[in-house]
Amino acid sequence: MPQRFGLYEDLSVLENLELYADLQGVPKQVRKKRYDELMQMTGLAPFLSRLAGKLSGGMKQKLGLACTLVHPPRLLLLDEPTVGVDPVSRRELWEIVNRFVNEEETTVLISTAYLDEAERCDEVIILNEGELLGKGKPATFDAPLKGQVFEIEISGMKNRDAQRLLSHHPQVIDAVIHGDAVRTVWRKKQPPALDGYFPPECTVSIKEVPPRFEDGFIAMLRQHQVKKEGTTKQERAAENSTNAESSIPVSGRTTQSNSSHSTSGQEPIIRAENVKRRFGDFYAVKGVSFDVAPGEVFGLLGANGAGKTTMFRMLCGLLPTSSGKLFVAGVDVRKTAAAARAQIGYMSQKFSLYGSLSVLDNLNFFSSAYGLKNRHRKERIEWALDEFDLASVTQTNSGTLPLGYKQRLALACALMHEPKIIFLDEPTSGVDPLARREFWERISELSSRGITILVTTHFMEEAEYCDRMAIMIRGEVLALGSPTQIKRQAGSEEKPFLTMEDAFIHLIESHNRQVKS
Repeated sequence: MPQRFGLYEDLSVLENLELYADLQGVPKQVRKKRYDELMQMTGLAPFLSRLAGKLSGGMKQKLGLACTLVHPPRLLLLDEPTVGVDPVSRRELWEIVNRFVNEEETTVLISTAYLDEAERCDEVIILNEGELLGKGKPATFDAPLKGQVFEIEISGMKNRDAQRLLSHHPQVIDAVIHGDAVRTVWRKKQPPALDGYFPPECTVSIKEVPPRFEDGFIAMLRQHQVKKEGTTKQERAAENSTNAESSIPVSGRTTQSNSSHSTSGQEPIIRAENVKRRFGDFYAVKGVSFDVAPGEVFGLLGANGAGKTTMFRMLCGLLPTSSGKLFVAGVDVRKTAAAARAQIGYMSQKFSLYGSLSVLDNLNFFSSAYGLKNRHRKERIEWALDEFDLASVTQTNSGTLPLGYKQRLALACALMHEPKIIFLDEPTSGVDPLARREFWERISELSSRGITILVTTHFMEEAEYCDRMAIMIRGEVLALGSPTQIKRQAGSEEKPFLTMEDAFIHLIESHNRQVKS
């Protein structure tokens, strides 16, 4: 099963199944039973006559898997099958894979950038830049880190700011937001000494936790970088800035999380009021309302087909609303979309780059498109090359760049005109864990400068980096609030502490049950 859907989008679901059955020589007499099994397994039975091109991303993935399985294989090769797929569909895909492993003894070889998926495998092979770094059961990679992993809760400071600060500690290998704490991997097997590292008004709680596969994976990659480069850029920056970090008035760059625009005392920079978008008789967005405060990181989450991308395109002025009010940076998008677009930067899911142009040509093109001229244009291009470490690849065609570099370049292009708001549509889809960390470091820095971030993502651990979020389903807002508020809303007496992914799945499935009943 290839990464980019091996489907014919102008054929229906059933026609795609028939084509693959023909190609794989499946006898006519067994096809109906096989199709029924696969359609029940994937939940696609009601959509047999729908064109593949009209399916959501998650449904396309499930149809691609069904086509691959139409003749039961002994060996199943899956190339990043869950890229761009929402958590509910991702879980369903894994249930299908596990069923074939357990019931039909199929061997599965899967490539993935999602480390929680790798942890489910019997054995993993870690590759980096064409080199084999390790091979074995997932537990063999995290076991050596026992006693080096701690969750740190800091009251009085945003988790995102605490994570940024901890990631620059010279003894920290890795720091990521995990629930209401920052999960850290340290170089030594001892509790971290953090006296004086945070402002005096902050209360710090430290708890040792068991290591996981992701900790071992990141530690291995960091160690490999050190061997290859002597010292990684991140470590050099940490060493050079340790004293500077200690002297920075941290309280000046950390703010309390805004539960709504009214708590910040500022007018919202984005305001949606009862926004609707209709395509014929179908409403992709049905009366959506929310505010976003200046400098806030706001997430738009939802299952595939929930209306996130449609909402995004309306906010960017790329698609007119059918009704409702939409204001971006004080501009009524319905009346003056061009004026609103001048205030925003946009980074699309598929990277809005010209693959046949070099890195420098892309920067020149986008700076020109944003109206930058002469000295200012030259200064912004030099800034982008330096800020995003692109100087070494200026003459490389962007289409041949590794995904992490494409991501850097796309973000640089979106920031050329110094916008007040950045729209990020699944910016880390398919990106490796190190590049994902680097990306969110940049996003946190932009937010600390007062730039507003609106982001869609299917990766629920990333949602923890948002100040607030709206979970959408079938064009409507199902839940709105901070990550903590949404997890509490989804929790119960039996399960009071949920991960963001568990909370998301619970809310979506509870809503679906209510609709059916």
